[in-house]
Formats: sequence, C-alpha cells, structure tokens
Amino acid sequence: MVLKNCQLSVLFVCMGNICRSPTAEGIFRHFAIQHLSVLDLEIDSAGTTGYHQGEKADPRAISAAKKRGYNLDSIVSRQVVDEDFEKFDLILAMDKDNFSHLMKHAEQSNNQHNRHKIKLFLQDFAPLSEYIEVPDPYYGADRGFDLVIDLIEQASQGLIKHIQAEYLSKQNT
Repeated sequence: MVLKNCQLSVLFVCMGNICRSPTAEGIFRHFAIQHLSVLDLEIDSAGTTGYHQGEKADPRAISAAKKRGYNLDSIVSRQVVDEDFEKFDLILAMDKDNFSHLMKHAEQSNNQHNRHKIKLFLQDFAPLSEYIEVPDPYYGADRGFDLVIDLIEQASQGLIKHIQAEYLSKQNT
C-alpha cells in the first residue's frame, strides 16, 4: 500500500553542525530509507551557532560514520534560522544547552507557538539509554565519535517507531 500526502520534516541540531547533528542527519536518513519509504521526508541538520557555516562535517565524524555504512559527505554546516521553526515538524536537539538555545530562539523570533516541536533527541527517543544527551566528541578522542553513532542509532530507532505510531498510523485510519 502506498500512502499519499504524508509529509514530515525533521531537523537535527547541535552547536556547530559538524559532528553530532550531521551524524544524526546521515544515520536517520539511512534508517528512514529502510523503514519510512512511504513518507515524503525532509531531513536536515543545523547548528545553534554559525562558527562552521559552509563547512563539511568533521573528518572524524565522516570517517566513523563511513566505517558503519553511513554517508555524511554531502552535508554542509548551516546555522538555525527563524524559518526553521515554521518549516520543520520536529526539531531535535543533541543536548540540553542546544535545547535551551532553541527554546530561547523560538521565543525571541515570535515562534513560541512552535516550541512544542523542539525535543531532546536522546532523552525523548531513547529513554532507556544511560545517557540523556548526545555528548560532543569534538575535543575528545576518536572513540567519542563511535559513541555518538551508537547513541544516535538508538535514538533514530526510537524516532522511527514514534513516526510510525504518530504519523503512519493516522494515515491508515
């Protein structure tokens, strides 16, 4: 059965948009192709700062992802903009600091009515994880990028189940 007109947009957000959020974008895109092919999905990532605007993902993130079968090569850093709060159905922060920044940004840009879209990715979609935030691997060793992938895979699986329950089940009724 093919469902029509079922659209959903997801934005992953970290600070600089070169480690965690592009990794989440790449992994979730991979999972979505396998499990949500009936949806017209838009998947993107952004940073709460523009420090790395226009740059590709961190080479360590690209390498760690590639070893696990994920492709981050085409992802380019950008900063969150006011329009993102209207455009995206789910805005998923990697940690509490970025969650708070997004909530403030929504309020200051007259998008407070869209604050319900902002979630803490790991806490909301991998509640059994021992972590509630995806840790920033930028200043650490390479193994930090592997941990990020492990956590994002867990949360992506939870997000897939959430979308199947919340969006696809409504299309079937």
